[in-house]
Amino acid sequence: MSHPEYNVLFLCTGNAARSLMAEVILNTGGRGWFHAFSAGSHPMEHAHPMAIELLDKLDLPTGGLRPKSWDEFAKPDAPKMDFVFTVCDAAAGETCPIWPGAPMSIHWGVPDPKIVEGTEAEKRLAFSEAYRMLNNRISLFLSLPIASLDEMTLRNQLQEIGETQ
Repeated sequence: MSHPEYNVLFLCTGNAARSLMAEVILNTGGRGWFHAFSAGSHPMEHAHPMAIELLDKLDLPTGGLRPKSWDEFAKPDAPKMDFVFTVCDAAAGETCPIWPGAPMSIHWGVPDPKIVEGTEAEKRLAFSEAYRMLNNRISLFLSLPIASLDEMTLRNQLQEIGETQ
């Protein structure tokens, strides 16, 4: 028996850390059920080295990861998104494009590890904490019986997950 595969877009302003980590987490944990992408409203030129270092340390795939503009996913030939998650603290107030197919859009704010000042250890801890939050939320997302939930229940569940620390 086949099952649907859902396309998920994680958005953040720079698409250099949180949204890239979320893309990798979901593509790794949701294989066969989910296809994750990430993008930013003002993408950085490169992925943040500490995000890549953390993913590599966790033995997660980083090949081909790159910051991308959300414009790539708003084109007519782009994959149709089923879910769009904003993961920036500020993203909830940003103007987002209208996505083809009207995907369910949910805000999962995660503090930006790139702005943490301090020692190298404190900066690495901020990236680890952002990863932990995203991993916990995505694990809960993966446990939902998505196909059997009505839209309102699913939206409520996803919003509750976004409040999970």
